[in-house]
Amino acid sequence: MSTTNYAGFWLRFVAMIIDYIIIGALQTIVIFPILGIFGIDMAMNMSNGNMSDEQAIAAAFAAISTMGSVFLVSSLISILYYTILEASKFEATFGKMALGLKVTDTEGRPLDFGKSLLRNLGKIVSQTILFIGYIIAGFTDKKQALHDMIAGALVVKK
Repeated sequence: MSTTNYAGFWLRFVAMIIDYIIIGALQTIVIFPILGIFGIDMAMNMSNGNMSDEQAIAAAFAAISTMGSVFLVSSLISILYYTILEASKFEATFGKMALGLKVTDTEGRPLDFGKSLLRNLGKIVSQTILFIGYIIAGFTDKKQALHDMIAGALVVKK
């Protein structure tokens, strides 16, 4: 695989922006109804303006749990978007497809669902360490980010 043309940091970054726009639209479609229902419930409970301390505490906990649920649903949508598309016959998300990129294992074979899931869960590590896991893709021989190394994956030009 000495002729492999690895995708560099900036190409991957632009693909990620495209994907974030798509994921944002998907998340909006799913999450807005959840927030709408929560907002209607909160408005109905607060409409009389005389909430007891217990009701105020319950409302605060409801808001916190709703935000936690929104975070989990958002994360799940993002992880599934990347995992399913990268393990599909296209071997790429829509952002990567738009830029002529695909995700393979280190031997050039398509990723299976498990390896794709591992790669995308590895992104949590890449993000948690101040996105350094992404930045290192600009400095490694095969242009691998930390999550690529974790899963034994490569992002290459088609």
